Amino acid sequence: MGLDLYSKVEPFLDFEDEVYLLHKQFMEFVMVNELDNIIDIGCGQGYFLENLKINGKKAFGTDLSVEQIKVCKAKGLDAKAIPLNEVEEKYNCATAIFDVLNYMDKNYLETFIKETNLVLNQGGYFIFDVNSHFGFDNIAQGCITIDLKDKFIAIDALFEDNKLQTDITLFNKQKSNLYSRESDSIIQEYHSKEYLSKLLETNGFKIQEIREFNLHSEDDADKYIFICKKTN
Repeated sequence: MGLDLYSKVEPFLDFEDEVYLLHKQFMEFVMVNELDNIIDIGCGQGYFLENLKINGKKAFGTDLSVEQIKVCKAKGLDAKAIPLNEVEEKYNCATAIFDVLNYMDKNYLETFIKETNLVLNQGGYFIFDVNSHFGFDNIAQGCITIDLKDKFIAIDALFEDNKLQTDITLFNKQKSNLYSRESDSIIQEYHSKEYLSKLLETNGFKIQEIREFNLHSEDDADKYIFICKKTN
């Protein structure tokens, strides 16, 4: 999957406002509940880890993208490019922000929830967001082109059969004035509230709240934020 390529184009996508608004929801929950010792799963380039660090919270991040973790390390953040089942410590809270669970197909999703349960202390929180069907169908799909001095980026996303395929192409200008080309695809999958609720409740979590969140739209909610607590 094209997560390493996405890490190269992400800084040019102008998502700063969306990142701030979503992270604010998670950070407010962490602060109000006085949570510490947090694992950020799918931490990306460490934006939320930075917020946790600024607020004096102990935090560790994991991501499958080696390139993303390199950015985290350059920022002095505690993060590793390892799968969740290789994490040995226990945490009081796990976060998975910006569609992390949507990148998982249904064959792996239950395994992931079980693995998240295993890295949490008893009574620990699991907080994550997912895209709603409206978010996928009305917000996420479409085309973006970005024409810069030394690069050109093309992103084409199509949602059908409850899956969003995002094709990414990056052209980089070389010293010869010719362009190199990289391309890859990312697949995201829609998971309904009902399906997620059943998986969570049968794998040791109690759902405390499902928040509707309007990140890109003033109409229907394009995201849901799940707040869950480990019960066994």
